[in-house]
Amino acid sequence: MVEKDYEFYCGYDFGEESGHTHQYGGASQSSTRKSRRHRRKRRRLSLFLMTILIISALMASVAAVFGNVLSEHLLALLVNLQSDPLRQENDRGTLKNENAQNREDAEEPFLILVNRDNPLPAGYETETVTLRNNEKVDERIYPSLQKMFDDMRAEGIYPVVASGYRTKEEQQIIMDEKIQAYRAEGYCEEDAANKAREWVALPGTSEHETGLAVDINADTNMSSGEEVYEWLRIHAHEYGFIKRYPQDKSEITGICDEPWHYRYVGESAAAEITEQNLCLEEYLKRKRSAPKNSVESDGFLLKKPRIIYFLEEVFLK
Repeated sequence: MVEKDYEFYCGYDFGEESGHTHQYGGASQSSTRKSRRHRRKRRRLSLFLMTILIISALMASVAAVFGNVLSEHLLALLVNLQSDPLRQENDRGTLKNENAQNREDAEEPFLILVNRDNPLPAGYETETVTLRNNEKVDERIYPSLQKMFDDMRAEGIYPVVASGYRTKEEQQIIMDEKIQAYRAEGYCEEDAANKAREWVALPGTSEHETGLAVDINADTNMSSGEEVYEWLRIHAHEYGFIKRYPQDKSEITGICDEPWHYRYVGESAAAEITEQNLCLEEYLKRKRSAPKNSVESDGFLLKKPRIIYFLEEVFLK
């Protein structure tokens, strides 16, 4: 009897009438354990869904902050990770970027700024080459200048270098002659000097003293000045030359419009200056003020997010 009572209170009753075994306490405990497991599963599922929502919110925030810059870089990373041929193509693209940077570094000496506020550095020297008409230019720009002239002649336009490299003394002679010309027109000494400075740079502040600037006019027996100036306006940047004194930049350059005066700055810089309608002063100011870790998008300089450096380090190095 004691043992039966024990079994009954443990949850089992061996009834004499039915001959069956009934569960009470054991079934309740099993149901409780299942309920607890279900609750744990629901909590885990809720936690998982909450984590997904948090991650999604964070990704949306990152996308909102970094915008197109992050998207472009992530897309580039995904493309490069898809297949070996694409990664090889990316390597070639990286090499091109490095070559472009090397080209810009090589062109840096050609970006010297010489104007009324930035005189030529003391002791500046240049190696020159003499042209057939006895004008001289910096020997480093001669191949580009010759190529440009050859292409112009192939199109039936015939230019000449009217003026190239000048010494400081030669620049002084040109200034004096200009002042005398205005004096002959009736200007007083002071007014004549002021008028002359609108067209002629003071000695020590002339680009001609660098050997990187040339005045290009037409061989009047073969072409007109308008033909030469128009061709140069359209094509000179392809050879690394820019129109140094545009009409709409005279307040910045301090020199009136000179459609014949071209300055060598290198092909990369010439392309940017021409495409963005800048003068050299504006270009150098923008270039020197831009952060080193910036990227340009739609004409605006944007700081590259740190996450981009991390992703590039992980996937592209």
